[in-house]
Amino acid sequence: MFSRSSLTATSVFIRLFKCSQPLGAVTSHRLSDVIPPLPGAQQIRRYSRNTEMPKKEKAVKRQPAAVEAEASCPVTRDKSGAVTITVHAKPGSKHSGITEVSAETVGVAIAAPPTDGEANTELIRYLAEVLGLKKSHISLDKGSRSRDKLLRVDSCLSPEEVLRRLRQAAG
Repeated sequence: MFSRSSLTATSVFIRLFKCSQPLGAVTSHRLSDVIPPLPGAQQIRRYSRNTEMPKKEKAVKRQPAAVEAEASCPVTRDKSGAVTITVHAKPGSKHSGITEVSAETVGVAIAAPPTDGEANTELIRYLAEVLGLKKSHISLDKGSRSRDKLLRVDSCLSPEEVLRRLRQAAG
C-alpha cells in the first residue's frame, strides 16, 4: 500500500524524533548530516552547483572509401534496392537529350515547358526510352517542382548498367 520512498521517509522522521540532540541545536540544512543513513539505503550523490559537467568531444565518423566513391556517382542503389538517378533538369529545350553525366548529377535537356508537370512527364518518357524500360518502371521520387530531381528505377538493371546507358546516350 505504501511505496518504498514513503516508507523510507517515514522511518527517517521517526529516527529524527528519537535523536538525542534537540532540534534547535541543528545548524546544518541537510537532513542527511543530522541522521545517519539507514542500513541498505542507497546513498544520494551530491554535485556542486558551482561547476559544470565536462563536455564530451564530438567524434567525426569517417565513411569507408568505397561508400564515398559510390555517393559521388549520380546513379546509386537506395536502401530498398531500387536504382536512383540524380537528375538536373533543363526544361524548355528544343530537343530532349542528355547534356552531361558528371560526378554529382545527370544533366537532361527536356523538350517541354516547366508548367503543369509537363517537363516531369517528358523526362520520365525520355529516360524510359534511353534505358529501354517501360514508363511505369520509372517514377519521380523527389523534386517535382525543382530542377534537381531524384528518379527511382524499379527494374532488374544494376546501377553500373544504368550509368553505362546514360553515358552512351550522352555521346
